[in-house]
Amino acid sequence: MLTETFYADLAPLKQFLEITKPENFRSVPNDWYVVVTDIVESTKAIEEGRYKDINLLGACSIIAVLNVARKIEIPFVFGGDGASIVIPPTLYAGTKKALLSLQQLAQLEFDLTLRVGIVPVADVTAANYAVKATKLKVSENYSQAVFMGGGMTYATELVKAPGEANIYRLHQSDAVLDVDLSGLECRWQDIPTKHEEILSLIIMETGQHLGKAGAAYQNVIKQIEKIYGNDLSYHPVVANEPNLTFQTKHLIKETKLRSKSNSWFHRTAYLWKIKLENFLGLIFMKFKLKIGDMDWGGYKKVLTEATDYRKFDDMLRMVISGTKLQREQLINYLEEQYKAGHLVYGTHVSDRALMTCLVFEHNGPQVHFIDGADGGYTLAAKAMKARMHRKVLNWSSYVSLNRRQKRSASKALDGKLRAE
Repeated sequence: MLTETFYADLAPLKQFLEITKPENFRSVPNDWYVVVTDIVESTKAIEEGRYKDINLLGACSIIAVLNVARKIEIPFVFGGDGASIVIPPTLYAGTKKALLSLQQLAQLEFDLTLRVGIVPVADVTAANYAVKATKLKVSENYSQAVFMGGGMTYATELVKAPGEANIYRLHQSDAVLDVDLSGLECRWQDIPTKHEEILSLIIMETGQHLGKAGAAYQNVIKQIEKIYGNDLSYHPVVANEPNLTFQTKHLIKETKLRSKSNSWFHRTAYLWKIKLENFLGLIFMKFKLKIGDMDWGGYKKVLTEATDYRKFDDMLRMVISGTKLQREQLINYLEEQYKAGHLVYGTHVSDRALMTCLVFEHNGPQVHFIDGADGGYTLAAKAMKARMHRKVLNWSSYVSLNRRQKRSASKALDGKLRAE
């Protein structure tokens, strides 16, 4: 049975709140694979001010696999310091080669270790975890993958398990490999908050809240809307706000990844190519020019609509623009739910957001990955791990969970966040 079209055949959801309903999800075929990537010791690198390098390499792992997939539609979620991707068996060999090459590039150009693992969905389901997916139509140019069932978290645990004999983790190749990163762009300045701050938020349900899976997430989303207003009110990117950067120290990162070679000539040529494209883009957008099928006057609106500032992969992840008072109100609510044993959460606060782009056509399919500056999701995940192990966790609620729920709430979380 051909399963390549599994994800393409899913009908997209239209409302974000629909991602909290288990009936909207379908099981990923058992012959597919879960691909997990992340930067080893990313927290340490962030403390050294290298959060942009980490974000960029996380995005690279997605574009590398998308360029292998070509016209085969596959689901993926950007996690800040890495990604979760699900692929059919026909893409296994190409994906493995591409990510081994990206490992080399990460080590050579950024002195960072990219951990990569590939886990058969069959192994996840054999352990009684589910890998269920759906898609959410975010804009005309982007449909976002959504995962539920605990299987993505469990696969991450398997990949991050210590030991050189880990059968799921890929080890760097000695052969010189090459990876196609076409479509990757990293050309925008940091985006300052339109309010007082940018909040990076991660939430994981730890029990069957009110006897219904997903209810804790649904209540959180409703609470966010109550405190912050509608999605346009807390969206971290304003349509007229993003500005292209011309600084070499920022553009050199894309240059290192996408120039034809590491020679001075090729890198200098690519760097000036980017600057020229940015200059032309600046002029085209400023004067609202229409060139062919491309309306540059409306491009920033297209860009803003195709962002992943809120998403779900066994955990709810959001980047929110708001005020300190709004954050305090939200944390008061989350703390109540945490102490009641319904969820665990982590936050990180910054004054701006970061945007890394995957652009296939400027007036067509594209996605712009959003994270909080200075650590964003990675440091929010660290805070969530610490909160999970605090003694103030409501023990009576925890012990009421069944064996599988306890494992999902603690061991799986440790596995997902290990080496942060």
